[in-house]
Amino acid sequence: MYHLYGSQGTGSAIVEIALEYCQLAYRRIEAAPWEDNPGREALARLNPLLQIPTLQLPDGSILTESAAILIHLGLEFPDSGLLPAPASARAQVIRGLVYIAANCYSAIGILDYPERWISDPDEPLKARVRAAAAERLYRSWGLFAEQFASRPYFGGAAPGALDIQAAVVSRWSGAREHLRDSHPDFLALLQRIDREPRIAAVLARHWPPASS
Repeated sequence: MYHLYGSQGTGSAIVEIALEYCQLAYRRIEAAPWEDNPGREALARLNPLLQIPTLQLPDGSILTESAAILIHLGLEFPDSGLLPAPASARAQVIRGLVYIAANCYSAIGILDYPERWISDPDEPLKARVRAAAAERLYRSWGLFAEQFASRPYFGGAAPGALDIQAAVVSRWSGAREHLRDSHPDFLALLQRIDREPRIAAVLARHWPPASS
């Protein structure tokens, strides 16, 4: 069985959706790094960076980084539909997965924890860092919307790995509110992805409708 270390409202939703796509049995382990709990202690033994999601494979090895997990599962289970079969389309999906991780995910980390990047920050300095990170984040989503074509989804005729990652990561830090004005067609695509039944079921667990 797969063991997924994560927490509600985090990137572990990405991996839960992917595991559902692959029809794999898995156990969810609550392991919020910001809380003192048994799952956190177990996570620290597997992944000293305390990153979630962390996925423990049936052979006991671990995978971190949502993009890497999606790529692994897509290659390991080609019938899941996570990755396109044609090599050229698959290459663009992998490019998109890494793009979101390198640009959008990273900017969110700065927004959430500016003190990790600057020494002895005061509140005005943290506010300036957050403002700059938000500007970078919104620009990165805009460029993503303009560079990655949907056919009608990023992976082809049905939502796949890149759609899953975009649908979850775009829920944070006001990205969708910004896209509503700057790229309404892209926002409409994200909302269509949200409604795919396997995706919708996991999103409802992580973001109950009353909090959406």
